[in-house]
Amino acid sequence: MSAKPRKSRPNRSAASGGAPRSRPLPQGDSFYTPGAGRLRREVERRSAVPLVWLHNAPRLLLPATMAIVLIAGLALPGAAGALLLALLAAFFGWLAFLAWPRLKSGERAMRVVVVAVLLVLAVLQSGVL
Repeated sequence: MSAKPRKSRPNRSAASGGAPRSRPLPQGDSFYTPGAGRLRREVERRSAVPLVWLHNAPRLLLPATMAIVLIAGLALPGAAGALLLALLAAFFGWLAFLAWPRLKSGERAMRVVVVAVLLVLAVLQSGVL
């Protein structure tokens, strides 16, 4: 009697006995923008580890976390809500900065609008205006 070969199961979790598999990184030679200035090189260098962590995190973790932070920021009055909205704006600003060289003008405008709206909401939530 011959044994049937086992099929490998992709994305097995550590809880089921296998080591978790990470998604492959995007194609390309480097994380860094060629010919970038000092500020961009430093931000990209410091962002490499968090970006790889975000890339390997479960797909729903980031959108779910952002939705929770947005809802909590809008629901909490005063400084707590304003801080959450400002943190969300900073996160989107960071991602926009990293993606900026590859974006088209419409995509750039949308990212600026999203960050600006979040900052306006943070100011309004703080009660300053």
